[in-house]
Amino acid sequence: MIFDKVKRFAVLLDGPEPEPAFSGGQAVSGMVLLELAAAARVGSLHLRALGCARVHWTESRSAGSSTAYTQSYSEQVELVNHRDTLLAPDSGDTTTLQPGRHEFPFSFQLPTTLVTSFEGKHGSVRYCVKAKLHRPWGTAKRAKKEFTVIEPIDINTPALLAPQAGVKEKMARAWYCNRGPVSITAKIERKGYTPGEVIPVFAEIDNGTSRPVVPKAAIIQTQTFVARGSRKEKRSVVASIVGDPVPAGKRELWQGRALKIPPVGPSILQCRILHVDYSLKVCVDIPGTSKLLLELPLVIGTIPLHPFGSRTSSVGSQFSISLDWLHMTLPEQPEAPPEYSEVVSEEPGSGLSPPPQEAGSSRALEGPFFAYIQEFRYRPPPLYSEVSEEFLPSWGGFLWGKCFSWVSVTEGA
Repeated sequence: MIFDKVKRFAVLLDGPEPEPAFSGGQAVSGMVLLELAAAARVGSLHLRALGCARVHWTESRSAGSSTAYTQSYSEQVELVNHRDTLLAPDSGDTTTLQPGRHEFPFSFQLPTTLVTSFEGKHGSVRYCVKAKLHRPWGTAKRAKKEFTVIEPIDINTPALLAPQAGVKEKMARAWYCNRGPVSITAKIERKGYTPGEVIPVFAEIDNGTSRPVVPKAAIIQTQTFVARGSRKEKRSVVASIVGDPVPAGKRELWQGRALKIPPVGPSILQCRILHVDYSLKVCVDIPGTSKLLLELPLVIGTIPLHPFGSRTSSVGSQFSISLDWLHMTLPEQPEAPPEYSEVVSEEPGSGLSPPPQEAGSSRALEGPFFAYIQEFRYRPPPLYSEVSEEFLPSWGGFLWGKCFSWVSVTEGA
């Protein structure tokens, strides 16, 4: 039987191991390797490349006091579908291969526009190459090789180089008595950053109350899944800082307070059923009342800021640079940031305990991407608590200026 004679059957891709990375429009090449211990009769050898974005989640619903059911939401989008025949018998249904190593090379072109590889709680974007070797009077032999796709996001564009700024204020109240106004004014130098960069946060916190308040800032990742007209969101804190308490009646200034971006996956903005967005949230923790929260949009890119403003670097050159840091040594495991609810939850006393943290999701946000990070080799950040969309604070709309984006909201207690 052929299974007794097959020593190895595998799909090998050209590129760095263990998981090569490509971008839209590039050629994927490699070979199917078949090693035989003895002569064997085989049928055809087929190759298929697949890429698909999938989302799935369930929700429990009630149809009455004694009736409950589970509603399932699923959707998928095909991104790559390539087929090829690498071995076809000249005559009849089989051909005889001699003992030893047999290589069957292949190459195919990826579509020009794809979605970055992604693994999340309610969805994924995956790419792979499969090989199937048919044999007479037996089940087929199969092999599979996954690969990563990274869609370039160049932060050297006017929209992503534009500063982001905003202001928000509220009247702090307790027991129906005004305790004084609190306001935040915050600004960052640009909208687009790459992992490993430091975001200098410029902020002014004005505390007009009679008690100290505590300013905080955090980078929030929002995963959005869409299926059958419904949406599911998962928000996580990926980095945070806590400032010194601002005494009553005083003002605090942050002159470029450093907030470093950990090695997270890039933004995913162009997929119909799956989005990954980032934002910078600056909040003030006010004792006895809800937090004051200001949100500024971020885009995590893959092509870093050009040091001298040069726009001539090609995607190919950026790609060749970016993968070097994958082989560098990891620092020790850093302390995990706080849970999302600790940083941005507005309503006190809700009685909600944070959901348990996820475990065993080692592939979450895995895969290399273009950004050149000297300090890191890629690894997914820890997973943090999920917060239902209905408990998230709302904030005002944008008023777009010529020089920067400005958010201005006045909020009551």
